Amino acid sequence: MSAAPHPSPGRETIATMNDARSDLVIVGGGIIGLAHAFEAVRRGLRVQVIERDRRPVGASVRNFGHACITAQSGPLADLAMRSRVGWLRAAVEAGFWAREAGCLVVGRSEAEMAVLEAFRGDRGPEDVQVLSAEQVRDQLRGASTEPDARIIGGAFLPLDLRVDPRTAAPMLADWLAAHPLVDLHWGTNAHSIDSGLVHTNRGTVRGQHVLVCVGHDLDRLHPADAERHQVRRCTLQMALVDQPDGYQLDAAVLTGTSMLRYEAMARTAPAAELRAELTAADPELMDMDPNVMFTRRPDGTMIIGDSHHYDPTADPFLDERISERLLAEVAAITGADRWRVRQRWQGVYAHSPLTDLLVTTPAPGVTTVTVTSGIGMTLSFGIAARTLDRL
Repeated sequence: MSAAPHPSPGRETIATMNDARSDLVIVGGGIIGLAHAFEAVRRGLRVQVIERDRRPVGASVRNFGHACITAQSGPLADLAMRSRVGWLRAAVEAGFWAREAGCLVVGRSEAEMAVLEAFRGDRGPEDVQVLSAEQVRDQLRGASTEPDARIIGGAFLPLDLRVDPRTAAPMLADWLAAHPLVDLHWGTNAHSIDSGLVHTNRGTVRGQHVLVCVGHDLDRLHPADAERHQVRRCTLQMALVDQPDGYQLDAAVLTGTSMLRYEAMARTAPAAELRAELTAADPELMDMDPNVMFTRRPDGTMIIGDSHHYDPTADPFLDERISERLLAEVAAITGADRWRVRQRWQGVYAHSPLTDLLVTTPAPGVTTVTVTSGIGMTLSFGIAARTLDRL
């Protein structure tokens, strides 16, 4: 896509949206839309971002802040590696916290270790470093806590990244809002889209191309595409707690349930045996469709989760039984005897049983981009670079 000439680098106001023109109009100010805006301005394109809320409040701030690079497979693995480069570049430009902290996967059974060994065989010993029980415990140990005695080993994934989900997208949005090639229109709701036109509650925005990056709200603007690909809302139960005393690990921590959710581990031959083992041992937990994992934020709090429930319309009510069970699972791993819970919330993202990444063209010059597998943070910048390559 070539950049159109710009008569002036000056910024537009909401009052003059009817006159605003750009190379690219992005509908959606979450991490997918913001990553596309970041990639576009790197290529010298004039961009307008339309976002109905006043700041990022959706999946982009409700997640673990874990870019799970290593556990992607097939074409998604290439996108994840490209995204890794984009995340690190954006962190430098926008100044948000990001760490090449990797990921620790905890093994507490022979079946879990078999999955990790097979995973290492697929990805190689540099990308998947199998650890002893003591090496895992050393990373999890706090000043007054002793990790789970059932730990028999694990793996370290050095390519994985960590960001703070509460600050990464907002700080990237602030950086974009100050950029001379970007107009970011908060509090502006897009209600219909035509070729080169986005009709909003504040006027019509014109652009050479329109990207729709609205996640699980795809059905609000393009219901036929959402229905055709069976897009639903996946809701998660998550919590923010104070970290155990002395806990310092910035790496994300995954467990056996995580091995069944991330494709590169879930597709290994031993994964079927692991699923059967976990289901037989704890059917109540497995009924929650869990990914028991946790991450530490730079302020010393920890994000704990999560369960999964799928429905076209999200039920707003949290189940305390699920929240307490997830907290108990993480307490067992870390050795924490109690938590101070600061917040609980419902995460939400788009899900399709048919695809992990949905890209459609509902009209000439209009592209929808929806991550439908809960790995939007991981893939965001890689998807953006590929999208811009193809325009």
